[in-house]
Amino acid sequence: MPPMAKSLGRMSWNLTGSWRNVTPVIDYEKCTICMLCWKFCPDLAITCTEPPQIILDYCKGCGVCAEECPANCIDMKEGL
Repeated sequence: MPPMAKSLGRMSWNLTGSWRNVTPVIDYEKCTICMLCWKFCPDLAITCTEPPQIILDYCKGCGVCAEECPANCIDMKEGL
């Protein structure tokens, strides 16, 4: 059973990455660094850096980043 959220306040306490069934993987050769993945990530699991990095401790694998990426450079992989 995944760990329960500690509070509704500061989300840095809640490592929700264990909830994930699929893992986003960025193909940096295709990435245009448009940062839409960062903007749309509901869990703030993507850094606002060049290139963006996915913080797997917080990523729930919802796939919003992959869906919004105009370069289609994020694939959702099972079993990672």
